[in-house]
Amino acid sequence: MRRCAAEFVGTFLLVFAGPGAVVVDEVSGGGVGSLGIGLSFGLAVMAAIYAVGHLSGAHINPAVTFAFALTRHFPWSLVPAYVASQLLGACAASATHLALFGDVANLGATVPSGPPLQAALLELLLTLFLMFVVSAVATDVRAVGQSAAIAIGGYVALAATFAGPIAGASMNPARSFGPALLSGTWGGHWVYWVGPISGSVLGALLYRYVRAARAPESEHAQRG
Repeated sequence: MRRCAAEFVGTFLLVFAGPGAVVVDEVSGGGVGSLGIGLSFGLAVMAAIYAVGHLSGAHINPAVTFAFALTRHFPWSLVPAYVASQLLGACAASATHLALFGDVANLGATVPSGPPLQAALLELLLTLFLMFVVSAVATDVRAVGQSAAIAIGGYVALAATFAGPIAGASMNPARSFGPALLSGTWGGHWVYWVGPISGSVLGALLYRYVRAARAPESEHAQRG
C-alpha cells in the first residue's frame, strides 16, 4: 500500500505540474509558453523520481509498469495496483485543476492535432525512446544511478517541447486519462493507450537486445 501511495503522489505531481502548465498558460494568456510547458513536464518527472524512486521505483506511468512486468523487472501481481494508483493520482490532479481554474484548456487533455494514426505512431516512437532511456538507467548496473532522474526528466522535457504541439507527447496513459475524464475530452483517446504501451514494450525489448550484445574486445581484455 505504501508503494501504491508513492505512485499516487508521483503521478499526481506529474499531472499537477505538466497539464497544469497548459492550464496556467491559458489562464495567464501565454505566460508559460511552449518551452515552459515542456520543461514543466520534464522537471516534474525529475522531481517525482527523486522523491519516490526509492519507495516505489517511480514508474508514474502504466506503460512503464507494463513494460517492466513484461521484461521481468516487476511482478505481474503488482501491476493492477500500480496502474490503479497512477490513474487515481492523475484524476486527483485534474480534479484539483478543475476546482482551482474550471474547465480551462480541457485541463491539459491530449488530443491529436492531425490524423489519429499519425499521433499514435509518434507516441509509439516517443515512448520507445523514453523506455529505452528508463531501461538503461533503471535496470542496468553499469549505468550511473544518480543520473536516472536527470536523464529521464531531460528526455521527457525534450519530447514534450518538440512533439507536444503535434500529439501532446503524452507517452503516459495516466497523464492523458486524468484530464480526459475530468474534462470529458475523449477525441482520439485510444492513441494515448495504444501508442505509449506499444512503444514502451518495444523500447524495453530493444534495450534488452542491445544490453545482451557482446562486449567490445577491449573490455574483454581489461577483464582478462
